[in-house]
Order: sequence, then structure tokens, then C-alpha cells
Amino acid sequence: MSVKKDVEKMFPGDGELTEMCDRDQEIYKAGIQKFNRLGWKRLTIVLIVEAVALGSLSIPSTFATLGMVAGVICCVGLGLIAVYTSYVIGQVKVKFPHISDYPEAGRQMFGRWGYEVLFVMLCLELLLSAGSHCLTGAIAFANITGSNICSVIFGFISAIILLLFAVPPSFSDMAILGYIDFASIIIAIGITIIGTGVEASNSTGLQAVNWSAWPKDNLTFSEAFIALSNIIFAYSFALCQFSFMDEMHTPTDFPKSVWALGLTEIFIYTVTGGLVYAFVGQDVKSPALLSAGSLLSRVAFGIALPVIFISGSINTVVLGRLVHGRMFKSSNIRFINTKMGWITWLVVVTVLTILEFIVAQVIPFFNDLLSLISSLFISGFTFYFPAIMWFMFIRGDETSMGKKIVFGVLNVCILFVGLIVLGAGTYSSVVDIVSLIKFLPYCSACANTYPRIDQAI
Repeated sequence: MSVKKDVEKMFPGDGELTEMCDRDQEIYKAGIQKFNRLGWKRLTIVLIVEAVALGSLSIPSTFATLGMVAGVICCVGLGLIAVYTSYVIGQVKVKFPHISDYPEAGRQMFGRWGYEVLFVMLCLELLLSAGSHCLTGAIAFANITGSNICSVIFGFISAIILLLFAVPPSFSDMAILGYIDFASIIIAIGITIIGTGVEASNSTGLQAVNWSAWPKDNLTFSEAFIALSNIIFAYSFALCQFSFMDEMHTPTDFPKSVWALGLTEIFIYTVTGGLVYAFVGQDVKSPALLSAGSLLSRVAFGIALPVIFISGSINTVVLGRLVHGRMFKSSNIRFINTKMGWITWLVVVTVLTILEFIVAQVIPFFNDLLSLISSLFISGFTFYFPAIMWFMFIRGDETSMGKKIVFGVLNVCILFVGLIVLGAGTYSSVVDIVSLIKFLPYCSACANTYPRIDQAI
């Protein structure tokens, strides 16, 4: 197939891109090759890197709020829903190959205004998520060093590291770092589980730990929804799936990646949440690594540094690709394989990293930041948007009336779950953030209103 036809296939109706000189054609070919090297195994790794990170660190505290029974049910149930909606997204991508990201899916659903709304939503979600990684990096450095230094200093260091990891623009390149990332979070979680278990056995004994099968006493509406939203955040891999699949050389292989990731996540989250809560009880902290004791938490945070920064940089890369690709949609600069492409890419990711640093300083509360992200954005990307996609694009492909009815009911339920989380979750997060900000003390290290790390969690 000619380059011209390739362009027409990828960008239907965009006549400006179909007329290229020989040099531009070569740049285009190199760009296509660069961004079409992702197989289903690498896709799985990239999805794991994007998904299995901060979410796992907040799960034990949600168990402490919801109780063991509700915690397990929510972890497994919401995980299976996320797998299904991710499968729907994959079906839409295969059916409409030109959809390169979630905003383009919005255009397919609702036209130009759909594209603009989802573009803003996705940008804000990725910005806040990367900001949460910047915050976690600051918490990690403060815990490792045992320093009372102002959070701004550690936040700045975290931002610099996130920027360095965000330089490679290709997800295939990022997948190589994904193996280190996955090993990092698994080892860190393992240390936390073993450390809390040993500590409980040596101190009070496992039978004396004050965990409960039922929700905590005097549970408020806001606390319940913040806990639920943190679980939802942990299953937020669907929002980047269009972008990741756009680099696949065989997009139809996506179900293998979705199921591999989904089952891995469900297992890790349920086991981590249940065991750490059983070993620590109601006093479990968030991020969970803080519950491993002074020495082991330092070790765990040190091992977890790769996952904090690699996973965070994935969000920056996805956001950068969205912004950069929109800025240079009609130019080969978007491929980032020329001098100007690299210069503009570095400027974009630098600006985004600065904004992520600001987010980490403005909302220095780990659980509430994750909850706000989940309620405002992930509720749509993981729940109600995929449900709408099924009715608009997939429903007609079902040949069996029985399947249409069953999946129709399922998607209606998912739609309502997403809308409830959007409303109730956002309200709960805002109320809790406002109540906490009122009691922030001055930082003794720099005499301003930025809280110390130990006051931010």
C-alpha cells in the first residue's frame, strides 16, 4: 500500500496530509514504523505499568474503611467490570481503527463537542494522576531520608525524575522499563505484606489485630465513597487503552492483554488489601508502604521508586502525546523523529511536568487526590462512556437477541454506576479536601503554608 493510502486510512478526510514530498514521505514511513511496534505482550506490560501502581498502595486503607467483606467484593466486582468495559473499548478500536485516543472516541460518539469535552477530561485526569505520582515520590523521599524538609523540595526532585522518564515518546520503548516497574511494585508489596505480618505476630499477635469483616464504626457517606473511589482509581487502565492500542501491529490481539492485566490486578489488589489490613488493622496508613514499620517502610519505598516514577511518566507521555499530536496534527513533527519534533516534545513534557508539580503541592492528600480523580474522570472513562459505546457501536453486532438483552441490562447498570460515582464521589472528595485544608499547619521547615510530608498523608 502506498504512503498516500496509508495516510488516507489513518486520517480519513484530511486532504492536507495526502500530498507529501519525498522527504516528508520518508519521515512519515519512519514515524509509522516507530509507533507501530507494540504486540499484545508489550501492551500487557504497558497496561500493567499504567495500572498497577498507586492504586495498590491505597487499597488496604479502603479495606479499613469498608471492612474485609465489602472490600473483597468491591475489589473483585469492580475489577471484573473494568475488564469488561476495557474489552468494549478494544472492540470499538478494532471496529474504528482511526480512533487513536479517547477524545477521538468522543468525536465518534458525539461529534466535535464530544471530542473537545473528552480531550479536556482526559488531559485533566492524566495531569492529576501524574501529580499524584509526584506527591507519592515526595512522600517516598521523605520517608527514606527521615527528613523534615519541606514537601516542596522533595516534590521538585520527584518532578525532575518524572520529566526524565517521560522523554521517550513511544509506548513500545516505555514497555522495556515496564519489566523493572512491575518487579518493583511486586517486591515492594511483598515486603509490606511480610513486614506487617511479622510485626503483628511479634507485637500483639495476629489474633489481636483490630480488623473487622464489616465497615468501620460511624462510617460517613464521604468516607465510604472516598474508599470506593480509591478502588475505582486502581482499575483506571481503560482511559489509555485507545492510545496504547494505536501502536499495536495486531490490534485484534487486545483481549489477551485485557484479561491478563485484569486478572493480575484483581489478584494483587485483593490479596494486598486483605492481608495488609488483616495484619495492621484500623491503623493501616495510605500509601500502604508506610505501615511496614520504620526500617522496612524505607526499604519498601526505596524499591518502589521505579514504579512511582515509571508509572507516573506513562501518564505524562500519554498526555504529552495528546497535546503534541493536536498541536502538530497536520505536520510530520507529531512523529517526534526530527530535530523540531524532539524540541517541541521536550517543551511540551517540561510544561506538563511543571503543572504536575503544582498539582502535588495544591492537593497534598493522597487518598483524596486519588478519589477526586476517580470521581471526576475515571467514572466516565471506565464506566459510563464504554457503556454508551456499547449501545452506539457494538449492540448492532450482536446476532443473538438473548445476548443483546443481557449485555444491554449490564451496560445500563454500568452506566448508572458511573453516574453515581461521578456525583456522589466528587461531592465526597471535595468535602473531605476542604475539611482537611482548614487544619493544615504551617511548615516549620520553610515557614509557609505548605504542609510537611508527614502532615499530608
